[in-house]
Amino acid sequence: MKLICFECKSDYSDKSFQYQCHCGGLFQVVHDFKAVDSEKLRRMFAERLSQRMSMHASGVWRYKELIYPELPEAFVTTKYEGNTGLYASESLQAYTGVRQVWLKAQSENPSGSFKDNGMTVAVSHARSLGKQKLACSSTGNTSSSLAMYAALAGCKAYVYVPERQVSENKIKQTLAYGAEIIRIAGTYDDGIRFLEQNYEELGLYVCNSINPWRIEGQKSMIYEAAQSLNWKIPDWIIVPGGALSNAVSLGKGLNDLYMLGFIDHLPKVAVVQAEGASPFHRMIEGNHPTLIPELQPQTIASAMNIGNLPSWRKAQAMLSQTKGVTVSVTDEEILAAKQLIDRSGIGCEPASAATVAGLRKLTASLIIDPDETALCVLTGHILKDFASFLDYDN
Repeated sequence: MKLICFECKSDYSDKSFQYQCHCGGLFQVVHDFKAVDSEKLRRMFAERLSQRMSMHASGVWRYKELIYPELPEAFVTTKYEGNTGLYASESLQAYTGVRQVWLKAQSENPSGSFKDNGMTVAVSHARSLGKQKLACSSTGNTSSSLAMYAALAGCKAYVYVPERQVSENKIKQTLAYGAEIIRIAGTYDDGIRFLEQNYEELGLYVCNSINPWRIEGQKSMIYEAAQSLNWKIPDWIIVPGGALSNAVSLGKGLNDLYMLGFIDHLPKVAVVQAEGASPFHRMIEGNHPTLIPELQPQTIASAMNIGNLPSWRKAQAMLSQTKGVTVSVTDEEILAAKQLIDRSGIGCEPASAATVAGLRKLTASLIIDPDETALCVLTGHILKDFASFLDYDN
């Protein structure tokens, strides 16, 4: 296992842990799977499904050999995250226009969002380094997840939160877990820049998606979905695009499964952004060489209210590898999809509903064939953002 710069390919495996290479690139964890016995692992993963009180009862640490095999078990900080539902719905199938659609409800994680899959690994890595002060910039879900795991590990969490356009429900959840909230007069992007420049001086371990161990944990979501479907992966995976960590981790997890022979093809990935916060979609659609940040992102889907996406290069490479696409949807389309998801008995926050809205749009435009199958990732719980309920019709 090595820590390699995604940009210049420098090997930082033997150096002290940091978040950016000297060239400015982000790191990724690179595994050597040459000696892995895939059939043995497949049997092991199936056997672990019956465990209840061990580390392997987690839907993340069940796959420890593919995520962080070298980590001593004593440092693992888990709340049995993962193990989230995979649902089919006839009404959503008709709404999106595809032959079969599944919804992976990452909203059922302990803190109520997909962030738990990555945070359990990041916090476990922090503990292995002896770190006690953990930090993030957040529009909500990252902060509550970090606060929960920090409390579980006996560490202190420091959360940098924009003054506007965040869900107060998520902030209250973060405070309840004992984190210290630092309000910033700016955006999520300003918080990331502050942490990148000051984490070392402040003695902070950063748990945002610039941390490669977050990505390692988050990729377990696609392992779990594939295992639930008996390793028969759908034609498309649809994911919301906020900071793009989910898109990057999906691509990494899919590549792992394909290399190991767990799946027989790489599905296409569609990244869905809200129109008011869609710099990645505009870059891909316009075939621009670099991302042009959205200085004032504006969308009802607060979890996607991010204008400068740190992982865009990794996400761009993932789209190329999977022959994927991007799409943007309006707030009205997001709320219409959310209402249907909620009334199907599954429920989600607005950012999650962007996946269903995006799938419907891609099918209507014939980018996705009606005879294809799709999996939509629901990232946040229905109770994460009460403000969106005000937009419902009775």
